[in-house]
Amino acid sequence: MSGRTYALPPSIIALVVLLALGWGSNWPVMKVVMTEMAPLHFRALCLIAGAAGLFAIAQANRLTIRVPKGSWPRLVAIAAFNVAAWNVLAVYGVTFMESGRAAILAYTFPVWSVLLGVWFLREPLTGRRLAGVILGLLGMLLLLGEELQAVGRSPTGALLLVASAISWAVSTAIMKRWPVDLPTTSFTGWQMLLALVPILSGALVFEKGSFSPLGLTAWPLWGLIYNATVSSIFCNWAWIKIATHAPISISSLSTLMIPIVGVFSGMLVLGERPQWSDFAALALVVAALAVVLMPQRQAA
Repeated sequence: MSGRTYALPPSIIALVVLLALGWGSNWPVMKVVMTEMAPLHFRALCLIAGAAGLFAIAQANRLTIRVPKGSWPRLVAIAAFNVAAWNVLAVYGVTFMESGRAAILAYTFPVWSVLLGVWFLREPLTGRRLAGVILGLLGMLLLLGEELQAVGRSPTGALLLVASAISWAVSTAIMKRWPVDLPTTSFTGWQMLLALVPILSGALVFEKGSFSPLGLTAWPLWGLIYNATVSSIFCNWAWIKIATHAPISISSLSTLMIPIVGVFSGMLVLGERPQWSDFAALALVVAALAVVLMPQRQAA
């Protein structure tokens, strides 16, 4: 019979809000840190702190850490796309343009995720999800505004950020198609530890500078601490929780709020001033989230 409703659990919706605040505000913070620390050195330190913190939390809560037999190939693939590629592509891409606008390009992720969900996971492309994608894209395009010309002048940065979005979408599809039977905490910790190998190697081979945070001035130091705790531990854990408990179309669309927070936090941290397009884009993205996340009726 019809008449039943389904919706994301309130705990997952709360994580969506916290994730948007945590990751959105991190974009200008990353730029601040990288004024005094090389990109891969910076990300390597964050991954070390993140993996150590997550494994400590898993151990304290007596959660299993052992990777199930036969799961290593998919775990390595997920870590490569979700953490390693994302961190390298995004952290270099953000150096080419303003942090808020970089976040917008990186968060074209929902478009690729919805397409992968339909093609790879056979998820239905409902009217609501399609409407959410269209509203979210309109918000992103509006927010880019005059930055489209800047993107044209910096194709390298644009390509890196779009590639990071595609990489993230691929990893989410893999997680849904071939799940790894691990608690979210240890699953996230393993991804960060595996991604540390290529990123640390790249830092040692291709970059110069120190891994020590002691030489940083106050704001870059606080930014590093924020990344190592809030962004690396909580936000990564929250994203894996969302991605493994919701359809890929919904989980990916839930990230549309992140670039909006990124733009406005960039204004606060870096002194930029909001324009009418920023507020209009915010309204469009909120509408996209409402369309997708509000309870909807489902036939039995």
